[in-house]
Amino acid sequence: MCGICGELRFDGARADLRAVARMRDVLAPRGPDHAGGWNDGPVALGHRRLAIIDLGAGSDQPMIDPETGCVLVFNGVIYNYRALREELLKLGQQFRTSGDTEVVLKAYAVWGDGAAGRLEGMFAFAIWDARRGTLLLARDRFGMKPLYLAQNGQRLRFASSLPALLAAGGVDRELDPVALHHLFTLHAVVPAPRTVLRGVRKLQPAHQLLVRCDATRTLSRYWSLQAQRPALAPSEDAWIEQTREHVQRALDSHVDAADVPVGVLLSGGLDSSLLVGMLADRAHDLRTYSIGFEPLDLPTEKADEFEYSDRVAAVFETRHHKLLVPNNVVLDRLPATVERMSEPMFSHDVVAFDLLSEWVGHDVKAVLAGQGADEVFGGYFWYPAMGAEQGSPLARFARHYFDRDHAEWSRFIDPAFHVPDLTSELVDDALQQPGADTFLDQVLRLDVTTLIVDDPVKRVDNLPMAHALELRVPFLDRALVELAASMPPALRLRDGGKYPLKAIARGVIPDAVIDRPKGYFPVPALHHVRGPFLAHMRALLESEACRNRGLFQRAYIDDLLAAPEAPEHFTRIRGSKLWHAALLEWWLQVHVDSAPA
Repeated sequence: MCGICGELRFDGARADLRAVARMRDVLAPRGPDHAGGWNDGPVALGHRRLAIIDLGAGSDQPMIDPETGCVLVFNGVIYNYRALREELLKLGQQFRTSGDTEVVLKAYAVWGDGAAGRLEGMFAFAIWDARRGTLLLARDRFGMKPLYLAQNGQRLRFASSLPALLAAGGVDRELDPVALHHLFTLHAVVPAPRTVLRGVRKLQPAHQLLVRCDATRTLSRYWSLQAQRPALAPSEDAWIEQTREHVQRALDSHVDAADVPVGVLLSGGLDSSLLVGMLADRAHDLRTYSIGFEPLDLPTEKADEFEYSDRVAAVFETRHHKLLVPNNVVLDRLPATVERMSEPMFSHDVVAFDLLSEWVGHDVKAVLAGQGADEVFGGYFWYPAMGAEQGSPLARFARHYFDRDHAEWSRFIDPAFHVPDLTSELVDDALQQPGADTFLDQVLRLDVTTLIVDDPVKRVDNLPMAHALELRVPFLDRALVELAASMPPALRLRDGGKYPLKAIARGVIPDAVIDRPKGYFPVPALHHVRGPFLAHMRALLESEACRNRGLFQRAYIDDLLAAPEAPEHFTRIRGSKLWHAALLEWWLQVHVDSAPA
């Protein structure tokens, strides 16, 4: 797990090594174990390494293939690297290291542009091939590893974070109005290739981009998810048994692909508890980590899930760690968390992940987490609500998911940034792509291939990697996701959602954990829009920078500030509209206003 960056010139000039060095410096927290660089004429590559597999210097990057001369920078982990290595050895390839980085390089030597489709894991990589004069950029199927791009007529730059590109300079920092429409309609989701800045794009998940020295580009998709029933549908028992096998296989691959201890983030919910239960007899001295928060003075409010995580840790005798965070620490941490955000993120979980990652990162380099299970197996409350609706697919989806309708967005955003309802067009087009049998198949496919990329996948890369902590998500294993997508949605949504996971959890983890109501992780200091939290949002939105930016219509902001906890000032999935506006303004002040021209 690492940070990568680089530049390819189109104008005949040599690559700007100082710009690449600035990007690499910003990426330093992602890879404290080694810093590397390579350049040759129009191309320069930079790398920061977090050593998880093959800890020796032989796997430092950039890595050069002595047979082909190709140069690789790679961020991520390839879970099937051992099997690929054996296959490549039989095909005549020779290896100098035992890690997964060289496997990516040799896979390209044998399969060329088809190499990405052979990889199982989370990854973003760049391969410079001097023989062809091409730079190949690729990103994993679910966008677990980020890859940001900035291109003009003279050059292309890429990096593992948006702030790294800004540090290099020369980026168009004007706001992208279409991305703003997505951001405030889909609760901070800006689907690739856009970002909130016109000058920065991101490579789409499951895609690769081939860039030539004359600036021509070829973008191609190497994988797509089908959400259809097989011709011979398995019985319910067979579906459940296949789920058990696929989860175990994913879990084993995620733990085995490491030469360092791997822990588990144990929230006390079904997903993380199941990971612990299925790992317990396979992992020696299993380490688990739980976080909770100080409650506010509300008798019915619960601010931690220690009741359940303690029970799971006790049953499986893990080496358990608990962190209780006072509310003042949450508020004090907000500025640092915003500074670490690669893109604006509205979820309060971002602060929790920041605090949790810093704490856990002092003990281990890699952890497993249960993120993705709700999207893959239908665990959220809005799925059955959508399914019960009437109307077009778009209307059914929007009524339960969109943060605000287009008319409200038009009252919120200044007319200078207005665009048509392009988010509805994007969602409607995505829902109606072929390869999905029913409306709920369409929704679940959209969630796992597009929406999940920005929430929660983005935050489970961004914040842990800011503390050199690799977070792995077995529920986003490609084969497991494909299995779930082939199931009838009714099976996944049964008994409040995630029925196949609940079924395989029986007899593995306590029934009290399986049968508990779904929890939404509480961060009380931010859940309630009042006190110092409200005061800071008011200061941001009334600041000179915000007024001069002219992004928001003042009447709308004034209404939010006058009654921040009014029911109409929360979104359909319970987000604060005031926080959405304040967070974007805060992120722009921190990352964009001070960036070099």
